[in-house]
Amino acid sequence: MNRWLTSFLFLGALAFLLGQADPSAAQKGNGKKKVQIKVPTKSPVILPGKGTSETINLFNGKDLDGWEGYKNLWSVKEGIIVARNEKPLPFSTYLLTKRKFSDFRLVFSAKLVESEMHSGIALWGRRITPKQAKNPVKQFAEYTYQGQLVMFPSGWGLYDLYRRHGGINPSPKIRGVAMKAGKQHDWNDMEILAKGDRIRLVVNGQLVLDWRDPEPNCIDEGPIGLQLHSNNIPQEIHFKGLVLTTFPDDKLMTVK
Repeated sequence: MNRWLTSFLFLGALAFLLGQADPSAAQKGNGKKKVQIKVPTKSPVILPGKGTSETINLFNGKDLDGWEGYKNLWSVKEGIIVARNEKPLPFSTYLLTKRKFSDFRLVFSAKLVESEMHSGIALWGRRITPKQAKNPVKQFAEYTYQGQLVMFPSGWGLYDLYRRHGGINPSPKIRGVAMKAGKQHDWNDMEILAKGDRIRLVVNGQLVLDWRDPEPNCIDEGPIGLQLHSNNIPQEIHFKGLVLTTFPDDKLMTVK
């Protein structure tokens, strides 16, 4: 049962109990009380999940053990995960963790080496197999994703891989902060804090994004995905660090 359904059932039960206890809910008629139950018209806020907190090195610095993706596009060089395409790439693809996560803090560094296309971290979703893909191009792709994407270093913001609303970018003011805090072709030290229905992003010590999913029924645990975007030209992105804490405290650790 996903977290949205659990929260919805809890709030429904609470509304029922409060309706019974409220004398104003009674109506005259056959002498029996008729309880008025108010069902929330908006999706409830998803509370942070509960579980054991542990810190995990998603990347061991040597190989891609614990990950899955196209071997011709992802490699490890000198302790860095390298994503590179030499030929045109007709679809965005991901290096995915084999383990799934819900509430987490991810601290990592990323660098756009070649091209101007953004990369990103995908979360709160699922891998789409070729049989599940509706897009004809993706029917030949093994490692695509449906969920949320935290984009960097160009196109800072969020992208909705569910295709509900397209891009979910921050306001121009916040976007401007991200552009100033980020570096286009250098290492960016970042922190993603994903708790409940809320995603926050810190770039080089500065909070640049704080967003809540308006449709939390789509939120569920899923793999973490590193993105190599579709492109007609060669591109290269580097990742390192990738230290994840499950069920973390509601605190940003890298804000300066």
